[in-house]
Amino acid sequence: EATTLLRLEGFGPSVAARTAALRDLLAEHGEIGELDRGTSLDRWLAVRDVAPFQGDDVPLWRISVAPSAGPAVAASVAAHLAVRVFYDWSGGLVWLAVDDAAGDAGAVAVRSAVAANGGGHATLMRAPEAVRATVDVFQPQQAAVAALSRRVKDGFDPRRILNPGRMYAGV
Repeated sequence: EATTLLRLEGFGPSVAARTAALRDLLAEHGEIGELDRGTSLDRWLAVRDVAPFQGDDVPLWRISVAPSAGPAVAASVAAHLAVRVFYDWSGGLVWLAVDDAAGDAGAVAVRSAVAANGGGHATLMRAPEAVRATVDVFQPQQAAVAALSRRVKDGFDPRRILNPGRMYAGV
């Protein structure tokens, strides 16, 4: 079930005024509730810990895009693959659990959706070993940035003995 959480902070009178204004503004969109302090802390900890995806073994992507692009990125991937979505940062941080049978196709779908919707970064946070063996963890760098990364690595580690290939293949 989808839930939208809004956290209001500040001085008591300001929070009370903004809460009342939001209740009026959002009343037509469904049930509105206010959480007590303990429940609020638990919910925000669950957001921080990406609780909806704990205990899964499916590939989990952390996608950072403009907040207006988050839903479009998720919809684009969902058009091709079975996914579950969790949004944070007003939609700018998208956690996407992708059907692990997708393998490389999941990576292609995610990274293509990010590129087609204004760009951003897609990081593979968790996946079965077979997927991790074939899919780069980090968003591929543009050619100029990749060349700079290689030069920096060469400057600090010319023999490439420190974590070779850990961040990017060949670096």
